[in-house]
Amino acid sequence: MHPPLTAKPAARITAEPAERTIVPVDLAGRAYDIVIGRGVLAELGERIAALRPKAAVAVVTDEHVAEHHLGAALGALDDAGLRSTRVVVPPGEASKSIAVFADVCDRILEARIGRSDLIVALGGGVVGDLTGYAAAAVRRGIDFVQVPTSLLAQVDSSIGGKTAINSRYGKNLIGAFHQPILVLADTALLDTLPQREFRAGYAELVKHGLINDENFFAWLESNWPEIFSGGPAREQAVAASCRIKAAIVARDERETGDRQLLNLGHTFGHALEAAAGFSDRLLHGEAIAIGMALAFAYSVQAGLAPVEDAERMRRHFEAVGLPTSIAQFPGDRPSVDTLMALIAQDKKVKQGRLTFILTRGIGAAFIADEVDPAEIRAFLERQFAEG
Repeated sequence: MHPPLTAKPAARITAEPAERTIVPVDLAGRAYDIVIGRGVLAELGERIAALRPKAAVAVVTDEHVAEHHLGAALGALDDAGLRSTRVVVPPGEASKSIAVFADVCDRILEARIGRSDLIVALGGGVVGDLTGYAAAAVRRGIDFVQVPTSLLAQVDSSIGGKTAINSRYGKNLIGAFHQPILVLADTALLDTLPQREFRAGYAELVKHGLINDENFFAWLESNWPEIFSGGPAREQAVAASCRIKAAIVARDERETGDRQLLNLGHTFGHALEAAAGFSDRLLHGEAIAIGMALAFAYSVQAGLAPVEDAERMRRHFEAVGLPTSIAQFPGDRPSVDTLMALIAQDKKVKQGRLTFILTRGIGAAFIADEVDPAEIRAFLERQFAEG
């Protein structure tokens, strides 16, 4: 018997038959539901038909996901009497490029998908970001549905309407806000996820506790083995994480205030990802884990957070196998100059001053405007010297 989940409720959750959990994202005029549970992929067709009767559907996915789940998705659409077409892209972060984006847009147009039709993103964060941006751009906007197949996508990237592709200058620098009309998070799909991918997604799940819910973080410390093994705690963790993010998105859709808190660890992390060439050398969640550890370390150094909280966070990441230091960067480490150049391209930079998400402890993140780049450089130099 596990202790009850104690994360603070941020939005209502209702249960449906067949053990479905619904987390609403309450946006004025554009509200949508996140449907969570094992086997919800089989309901894709009927749920789309209820929202858009007789719509044609383009399913965008990658080669790896197609091998496991595309047949089931197309079958569900066919059972609901919906015409569908498939668009399959190469797996990996390299597909978040201008070239692949243009090809996806052309193939959607070739399939005669109109503004009254739908696009489905079937995949992890890369597919969701790429597809969402294509949906925002083709015909000046087509509705889309997120069917996240990775833990990272189920608890983070599929929610909130941030869509983007990468530039050689940095991650997610070309994109748009385009909300989905439905998110189907089938937790059974996580059973086929490689352990490294699941672990990387777990970093984003933990992030929600580190931002504003110490009770949720404490629950994860006790229950993470069952989350990894696929027991009931997995659905609880996904639902709680979605609930936290949905509440933040409802308050600040366009990331002008509280939503920036969701970027804890991302300024450092995105720079590390770019330095690794947006490749499998360093997965997004692995980079963000290092980034969060750096954000906590910088907060401790600045006298903002207790060292005990930084050590507690680090111990938990190490327990599940996540990296926590620049010394764990795969291969040759980037220089401080390289990282600072990449950080300078961060979307949150304002007139040359940096915005970081720092912390006063676990569950107490805050937005720090106008951080002096010289202080970050000195901090990174010390991290390199210690590592």
